[in-house]
Amino acid sequence: MEHGGGHGGGHGGMEMDLPPFTLSRGLEFGGDTFFLISCAVGLALYGWAVYRLRSRGDEWPIGRTISYTLGVLSVALVMCTKLNDYGMVMFSVHMVQHMVISMLSPILILLGAPVTLTLRALPAAGRGRRGPREVLVSVLHSRYMRVITHPAFTIPMFIASLYALYFTPLFDTLMETKVGHIGMMVHFLAVGLVFFWPIMGVDPGPHRPGYVMRMLELFAGMPFHAFFGIALMMASEPMVGTYKNPPSSLGIDALSDQNTAGGIAWAFSEIPTVAVLIALVYQWYRSEQRQAKRKDRTAERDGDRELAAYNAYLASLQTRGR
Repeated sequence: MEHGGGHGGGHGGMEMDLPPFTLSRGLEFGGDTFFLISCAVGLALYGWAVYRLRSRGDEWPIGRTISYTLGVLSVALVMCTKLNDYGMVMFSVHMVQHMVISMLSPILILLGAPVTLTLRALPAAGRGRRGPREVLVSVLHSRYMRVITHPAFTIPMFIASLYALYFTPLFDTLMETKVGHIGMMVHFLAVGLVFFWPIMGVDPGPHRPGYVMRMLELFAGMPFHAFFGIALMMASEPMVGTYKNPPSSLGIDALSDQNTAGGIAWAFSEIPTVAVLIALVYQWYRSEQRQAKRKDRTAERDGDRELAAYNAYLASLQTRGR
């Protein structure tokens, strides 16, 4: 399972002389300009939309704003710090990046309901015209969206992002260029978003099954994550060419670093599962409460017509039975 020649780093060998990894070194500012700009733009647009709602007297839950902000900052944490440089030459650090950006960031971003916020902040174009809001609505209801948010697509894609990437030469090819590396990280984030959106996203979506089905979808993907981690932990030789010959300045052994990466992948499959499960149960509870309130309001409006009709039906049965 050895692919490609081990090279010291994806960005032209500039990470060859990195000092041994410590958390404080990893968290130094640096990393990727593309993600730095994207995160700043993402936060600015969200902030603008919240301001727009508030300025016209509409409410927007503070919890959603906090969740979205934490989600975007978690992307920045792994992509706009020296963790990104270390991730080019250390499998374990790369795996932290992958797990955060594909499992933690999407959950937090989705709980921030960015699509709902966008739909509320954008003005309607008016009758017969198509503005950005109308385009977004048509995309949400498109066949393409129905396909990419369906479990028949999301679960295999979620699994393939691990096995098809790391256990084939594709990973080494992508890591050779800056564009390839950015593309791979964007892919991880996108896969996480489309996987978790139908399960626990607050935003409206084309595929929204019942709560039991959502839990089944969640559990369908997770064992594969755990198996992937175990496969890396149990391997007796380095399995990914990129990390086969780490720079000597790091003072690490490729195989033990790979085992650590496996442990991180395995542990990470458990943590988000529990978090999503808690969010799901809470959403289910809230939905049941809303339905109960709706029924109460209907009963008040029509003088409990449903109950009266049922009582009348029981009375008619008694009359018939005499």
